[in-house]
Amino acid sequence: MKLVFATLLCSFFLISNAVYSQEKVSPPYRIHSHNDYEQPIPFWMAYHAKAGSIEVDIYLEKGGIWVAHDKEDLRPDRTIQSLYLNPLRQLLTEFNGQLSADKDYTVQLLIDIKSPTNPCLDTLVSILKTYPEIIQSKRIQLVLSGNKPPVAAFGNYPDFILYDGLPWENYSPSITARVPLLSANLQQYTKWNGKGIIPEKERRSLLKVISETHAKGKKIRFWNAPDFINAWYELGKLGVDYMNTDHLPELSGFLEKAAMTSFQNPGAPTGLYQPTYKTDGSRKAPKNIILLIGDGMGLAQVHAAYSANFNRLNLYQFRITGLSRTSSYDSYITDSAPGSTAFSAGIKTNNRAVGVDHTGVAVPLLPVFMKEKGKKTAILTTGDITDATPADFYAHQSERSSSEAILKDLAKEPIDLLAGSGQAGFDALIRQSMPDFEVTTSIAGLPDQLQKKWIVVEEKAGQSMLKGRGNWAVEAFQKSTTLLAQNKAGFFLVQEGAQIDWGGHNNQLATIVHELLDFDQVVKAALEFADRNGETLVIVTADHETGGLTLVNGDPSKGMVSGHFSTNDHTASPVPVFAYGPRSYLFSGTYENTAIYQKIKDAVQ
Repeated sequence: MKLVFATLLCSFFLISNAVYSQEKVSPPYRIHSHNDYEQPIPFWMAYHAKAGSIEVDIYLEKGGIWVAHDKEDLRPDRTIQSLYLNPLRQLLTEFNGQLSADKDYTVQLLIDIKSPTNPCLDTLVSILKTYPEIIQSKRIQLVLSGNKPPVAAFGNYPDFILYDGLPWENYSPSITARVPLLSANLQQYTKWNGKGIIPEKERRSLLKVISETHAKGKKIRFWNAPDFINAWYELGKLGVDYMNTDHLPELSGFLEKAAMTSFQNPGAPTGLYQPTYKTDGSRKAPKNIILLIGDGMGLAQVHAAYSANFNRLNLYQFRITGLSRTSSYDSYITDSAPGSTAFSAGIKTNNRAVGVDHTGVAVPLLPVFMKEKGKKTAILTTGDITDATPADFYAHQSERSSSEAILKDLAKEPIDLLAGSGQAGFDALIRQSMPDFEVTTSIAGLPDQLQKKWIVVEEKAGQSMLKGRGNWAVEAFQKSTTLLAQNKAGFFLVQEGAQIDWGGHNNQLATIVHELLDFDQVVKAALEFADRNGETLVIVTADHETGGLTLVNGDPSKGMVSGHFSTNDHTASPVPVFAYGPRSYLFSGTYENTAIYQKIKDAVQ
């Protein structure tokens, strides 16, 4: 017979499929299911939450051991056998002496004696002896709490009986091995309510008792502790071994997601550039426009990267900042298609629409305006060249998934260079439908002069940073600016950091941080170019925020940050705008995303 309630419980707990070993930041403690018998499904919820400790309060009642918090709640069907011992025996049988398929899984049954010690304890021992599988198992510890016998009498009971001790008590060498756990009321050490940080004096007191406990080779648990996410973070950082909780699904979900929602930088910080600010805010019209779009990049994503990079980020070198409101024509929450059409065409259009208005009519795009000014245009992306964001600058389709139609639209638009990853068949389609374009499979395959139009379809461009994209984005930027700068009238360069968005959709903070730090190196290259050139305006923004990310913990000195995602989709949160160079002042303030289009035009007029 398969495990009881397993199917019922699967909806309670979300298990991550993605693990990034170098960034994995799992809390160092295990779950203690406080007053477990009050859970909707005693024992089994704790078991499926992978709790390391399960608390059961017992009374001697009518010659048996009954389970309840208060005597008036005792019921004959709720015995230690029915709720805990029988399930444990079932598991040991099911898994041939183990408790689960995970052979490392162990559990501590913390038995809190509410009745007078004896005859309650003697009755308990008699019952336990009828479960030889349990008392002989190395996967289960039976630890007594509450009305324990005097310390001097600990040795009078069978070796399978262990004891919950007190941090301030000293145990003799003959007894100490039978005291694996020390428990205390947290309020004896701090009146902290779980919000913010623990006051320093109280924190030192807690660290002292925890370190002393660990020096004795024992584990520690605090009861009467705050029981929510910030408290779990703060107590976990102190080195608590068992986290006391009445909120099993929440704490279990938090722990399961820890590897995905926390990040610790295993390396050195990425490069930081100090701008000169010589042309920043000047009133002379720029010759070149660089528009960098971090897909899905909200303020939290930016600050997560800053924290993980040891409080260093090129985006935070900008003096001129703004906020862009991102709603589309037909939705409070935009997707990338109307999000970037707002930049390329200055209109609000429907979700999924690329370069058309809300009725489906094609609209003129910024590259056309730039062509009229004699400027060349390049579009770069760390995603598919027909994805919504790059497509918004050259295509006119009501449905963003129409990849073939989107790519064919390129033939009619004044795009001089398009680079990113692609799909099977793109090469043949380009050669058949776009005779004006040369095709290469590598940025390195571009010529030294941009005398023809070029498309780069490079597999590496579409890889994530975690899977080896390397320095492609910066190399693509540097090669493109070298080519475009040969045009005397200037250029318009759009580059998308596409996969920040993917990290938001997957609720993977490691992906967000890696992708944003890579994007930030493109920002660094853009600032360096702007200072060398003196006639370049750099604008950095996002089409929308993805994931509803909030930052709930961090330590920039260690490159560590932890977050919480409210959704796996886009949100309506305004996104930042950063500007540097001539006429950067145009981008300060708060405005609709469509205003960015007009501000770019005003800048070059």
